[in-house]
Amino acid sequence: ETVESLRPGLSDANKVSFFETLSKSYGVLQQVLIEQKQIEKALEIAERGRARAFVELVAHNNISPKKLKSISLEPPNFSEIQQIAKQQNSTLVEYSVIVDQFKQNSTLLIWVVKPDGAVQFRSVDLTNLKTDNLVPMLSPEELPPPSPLNDLVRGIRVSLDSGISALKADNLTNKQLNKLYQLLIAPIADLLPKNPQDKIIFIPHQDLLLVPFQALIDEQGNYLIQNHTILTSPSIQLLQLTAEQQKQQPKNSENTALVLGNPQMPKVALLPGEEPQFLQPLPASEKEAIAIAKLLQTEPLLGEKATESNVLKQIENARYIHLATHGILSDITGSGIPGAIALSPSNSDDGLLTSEEILRLNLTADLVVLSACNTGAGTITSDGILGLSRSLMAAGVPSLIVSLWTVEDTQTFELMQTFYQQLQQTNDKAQALRQAMLITMKNYPDPKHWAGFIVIGQAE
Repeated sequence: ETVESLRPGLSDANKVSFFETLSKSYGVLQQVLIEQKQIEKALEIAERGRARAFVELVAHNNISPKKLKSISLEPPNFSEIQQIAKQQNSTLVEYSVIVDQFKQNSTLLIWVVKPDGAVQFRSVDLTNLKTDNLVPMLSPEELPPPSPLNDLVRGIRVSLDSGISALKADNLTNKQLNKLYQLLIAPIADLLPKNPQDKIIFIPHQDLLLVPFQALIDEQGNYLIQNHTILTSPSIQLLQLTAEQQKQQPKNSENTALVLGNPQMPKVALLPGEEPQFLQPLPASEKEAIAIAKLLQTEPLLGEKATESNVLKQIENARYIHLATHGILSDITGSGIPGAIALSPSNSDDGLLTSEEILRLNLTADLVVLSACNTGAGTITSDGILGLSRSLMAAGVPSLIVSLWTVEDTQTFELMQTFYQQLQQTNDKAQALRQAMLITMKNYPDPKHWAGFIVIGQAE
C-alpha cells in the first residue's frame, strides 16, 4: 500500500516503469498467501500486480465521469472477480509467473474462476523445467539468460513464424505445443468447460501474453481450439471496463465499416540509424480488403487512397475497422509508445498511424481487426503488451483481433473471409474466429496457417 500510494500523478509511461521495478513484490506476496491457503486473496494480489496503468488509461479515456464514480478503479476484490466471471458468462483462467532471486521463473500459479463464481487453484513447479532439443537458438547470450518457460514460448513463436525454413521438422513444433499444453492446460484440464461453445478467457502474464493458446496440443493430438472457444485479456478488471465501454458506445444505426488493404507503402527505418526502406507491398491484402468490404457493404481504401487523412475521416465513426497492411512493432517516433500502422504517405502525412496518434482518437468501433504480421506483439511488461493493441483499447475499442506472428497471405485471406461470414451469423467474435480456424484448418493443417490470430476483450 505504501508503494502504491506513490503512483497517483505519474504519467502512463512512468506508472508502467514503476510497476516493472516492483513486480517481484507482488509475486512474493502471492506465494505467502498461497502458503497460508488464502487462495482467493492471492488471486486479488495477482490482479493487483498486472495492467494497473492500462486499466486507468482505458477508464479515464472511455468511461463517462458520471459512470466512473460508480466503477472502482481499485484492484477488484474476490466477489467483484466472481461478478465479472458471471457477467462474461465465461470461465476465467488467470496465470501468474513467479520469479526467484536469480530472475528465473520458478512457479506458475493458475486460478480457474467458473461463471458461477466457484474458484479452483493449481500450481506448476518450473524449477526443473527442461526444454532441451525443443528450443532453437534465438539470440546471443543474454544476461541473465531467459528462463526455460520464456525460451519455450519464444521458441514456439520462432517455429510458427512463416519466415522459418521449411526444413524444420513440424514434429518439433508439435512437441513444443504439447509441452506448453502440459504446463498451462493439463493441470486445469478437468476444470475447463466440456461444451466447446462455452467461453474460456485466458488472463496470461509476462511472456505468456504471446502464447497461441488455440494451437496447444493435447496427448491425443487435438488442438485446444477444437474443444474450446477462446479469448484473452490482459487482466480480469479490463474485461469489466471493456464491457462498460461497449455499453456506452453510441450504437451506429448502420453497420458502417472502414476496410483498408495494401496501401502504397511508406519508407520506414525500423531501427535507429538505419536507412529508411520502403515496406514490402501486400497484393494479397488488397484482394482480402475487396472481399471483406463486399461482405460489410462498403468501399475499401486501397493503394494510394489508403492515406492517413482518408483513414482519419472514417475511423471514428466506423463500427467495424479492418486494416490489412503492415503493423510496425518498434517505437519509430521515439515517443515511448511502440507500434504503428502502415498507410499511404501523402502531402500532408508520413503514412504512419502511430500508437501515440491512435491514443488521441475517440473510436466507437465494436471491433478492430489488424490483419497484418505480429500486430499483437510489442514490449512485454507487467502492465501487459505495450503496442498497437493497448493503444486501440485505450482509444475506445472493446474487441480486437490481432496476430501473434508473420501470417501468410493466402491462408489469412481465407481465414478472414470465413470469420466475417461466421460473424454475420453469430455476432460473437470468439465463436466466429473459432469456426474460421476450424474451417481453415481443414485445408491448411499446419497451425502457423490458421492459429495466428487471437481475440482480445469482448466476444459479443
